[in-house]
Amino acid sequence: MGNIMLFGKSSGIKNKNREKYDRVRKLMWIKCESCGKLVYYKDYKNNHYICPRCGRAFIMNPKQRFDLLFDDRTWEKIALPTMPDDPLNFVDRIPYSERLTEARTDTGYNDAVTTADGKIGGIPTTICILNGEFMMGSMGRVAGEGIVASAQHAIDTHQPLIMVACSGGARMQENILSLMQMARTTVAVNKLHAAKIPYIVLLTDPTYGGVTASFAMLGDINIAESGARIGFAGRRVIEQNIREKLPANFQTADYLYEHGMVDMVVPRAELKSRLEKILRVLMHEPGPAHTISVQTPPATNETSKKARGMGETPAYDKVLLARNENRPHFLDYINGIVDDWTYLAGDRLFGEDAAMCGGIGFWNGIPAVILGQEKGRTIETRQLHRFGMPNPEGYRKAQRLMRLAERFDLPVISLFDTAGAFAGSAAEERGQSEAIATSIQTGLSIKTPYIAVNVGEGGSGGAIAIGTGDRVLMLENAIYSVIAPESCASILWKDNKFKATAAAAMKLTANDMMEMRVIDKIIPEPAGGAHTDWQTTMQNLADTVSEQIKLLQKTAPEKLPELRAEKFLKMTRKVDGESAKRGK
Repeated sequence: MGNIMLFGKSSGIKNKNREKYDRVRKLMWIKCESCGKLVYYKDYKNNHYICPRCGRAFIMNPKQRFDLLFDDRTWEKIALPTMPDDPLNFVDRIPYSERLTEARTDTGYNDAVTTADGKIGGIPTTICILNGEFMMGSMGRVAGEGIVASAQHAIDTHQPLIMVACSGGARMQENILSLMQMARTTVAVNKLHAAKIPYIVLLTDPTYGGVTASFAMLGDINIAESGARIGFAGRRVIEQNIREKLPANFQTADYLYEHGMVDMVVPRAELKSRLEKILRVLMHEPGPAHTISVQTPPATNETSKKARGMGETPAYDKVLLARNENRPHFLDYINGIVDDWTYLAGDRLFGEDAAMCGGIGFWNGIPAVILGQEKGRTIETRQLHRFGMPNPEGYRKAQRLMRLAERFDLPVISLFDTAGAFAGSAAEERGQSEAIATSIQTGLSIKTPYIAVNVGEGGSGGAIAIGTGDRVLMLENAIYSVIAPESCASILWKDNKFKATAAAAMKLTANDMMEMRVIDKIIPEPAGGAHTDWQTTMQNLADTVSEQIKLLQKTAPEKLPELRAEKFLKMTRKVDGESAKRGK
């Protein structure tokens, strides 16, 4: 190798040997920018271009990404439009035209955008990549035009579009012409949405500036690759501006997840399998055959002994059954009934609220959006899910998922089970009332079948926020009320000990709801209650919901909001004292 050195000092390497040195170095060793260690290139490549020492994910070029995501590493590159270079004749230290020539020579690509067709999980798909190795993936006219053309190609072929973003932002050398690409690419995304073409964004390290502030944050589903840094302004710019030290995790993928901006954070090696699951649902692929097979957890001492108040009134017995600690909760139903489940997070505005869970999957083989409150079962999970009492961002996430369902003609299934919306000062500051009101409004307006099921506690506005379905169902031992009977007793009887009396007076059982025409159907529970036999409970729930969805799918989607509105307008008009007595 003469005087070529693979590591250590490189001062002895002459310029004429630089190209040979770089070629040999890339074939053998690479220095990690994060930990500074030398990594054997074969190990680095086999690890999906992730440093095996520290886990730093390096930028992948388009070919590497296509090979990673497409089935059998098989894909076909799409010809994208070209445009004249250097529209402003821009010169800084060197002419822009020379920078373009250098980038093309170094990368082998014409500009920052490369697009290809292939299959993911057997589903024909288009992937558009913003290449971070080409002038930091900056977006100029050619890149913007490439994104617009890629979106139109996805529409013409009716294929989902996956956008892989890696960029420092808009390209400075094209000034206002680059800035306008933010609007132009957003027009392209709007066209995808209007055509009901799935648009999934994969945010990789780094993604910043005008790219995040346009097409890269507008995905139907936003996925952040583990370890990615994502933001608008850079960390150093923000610290200089506010003169404060930012948190260590600031603008990381996990930070964006916590703040509601992305649906999930996924390691690079798992991206393909995750995309396969998502595309199967969004593209209405046939669902897998499913048999419910669950075990009922053994009752603890607390759940097996007689609850205080049991036997005082039949109505309060239902209250206690609805609250039984061993009763299935939202995530239990998901694990027992739903296949290919993908949890979707965040309201895209402020945060992720674990009290309101939601996602996509196959319900008894039917592709659907499923959402609901999760109460938690252990001390840790109850704290995480806030006992099933959502903040505003939880309801705003529910709205986002309802609109997602409408866009892709997926039915909405809500399983509500909450004592009510969370009562806190921060919730009020962030608009709890508006969030609940808008959730009711969204549920009444979506043009897709909507099944709402009360599976436990139907508490106040926190429940009806996701309860305005075409069909409202109720498990046999669930309850539905404007306030908890204990609170009603304290306010009206001035004594909590009248809670059982209050429960009877409030008419909050499933039979009461049927008498007053508030619900459409009661789903039977096992003799001892849902908590005694999960298998039977879930089978009854799964079959009844599936039956109702299939009936609703016979109605034109455009007619559903009108019929839904008529249903709720008629509600409560024909309730009189006699019906109340019958429900007693």
